Amino acid sequence: MQHPSTASTATIVLTGFDPFGGDTVNPSTAIAQALHGQRIAGNTVVAAQLPTAFGAAQERLRGLVQQHQPTLVLCLGQAGGRAALSIERVAINLVDARIPDNQGQQPVDTPVLAQGPAAYFATAPVKAMLQAVRACGLPGEVSLSAGSFVCNAVFYGLMHHLAQSHPGARGGFVHVPWLPEQGTPALPLRDMVRGVHALLWAAVLHPQDIALGAGAIH
Repeated sequence: MQHPSTASTATIVLTGFDPFGGDTVNPSTAIAQALHGQRIAGNTVVAAQLPTAFGAAQERLRGLVQQHQPTLVLCLGQAGGRAALSIERVAINLVDARIPDNQGQQPVDTPVLAQGPAAYFATAPVKAMLQAVRACGLPGEVSLSAGSFVCNAVFYGLMHHLAQSHPGARGGFVHVPWLPEQGTPALPLRDMVRGVHALLWAAVLHPQDIALGAGAIH
């Protein structure tokens, strides 16, 4: 029997979140749904929505990884106030919620995982992904902070789960701006879909990241 992660059935799991914080739409899920079923260098994109809830989101994501045995997992999240596709480089073992999640939970100054390491780095090629976004003429950046809300917790939990149980799969997280109807700064949905499509191609085609200066100076 052929393993699910072999080339003929290779899968990319692409997730977004449901709306939170009073919003009625979350662009991360709209992007993921727009790319569901796309073929990326022999990999099929499987889109799914995660709940904006600390425990439930991680449980759902672990189930998706177990079900699909993906070669790549990329989680998308909304970051209102950012003007670019922000490719996250590091997830920290900290939850410090400014607002409650969608289940009313608001942990403050607690670890994502007790006794877990302080941080995990993305294993997706963040700089190759950045280059692909910019080649599309879209704003992109490498971010060194995924925040301390559900997005960061999911990113941290993903990287821990892959390291422990699926070491052959790579993972990452990308924050996306608001849609124009949500506020400013914003990007149209079609542009964000185009940018995420391009960075997925870059992630698959670059088993090793490229050398590109994209660090912060402040």
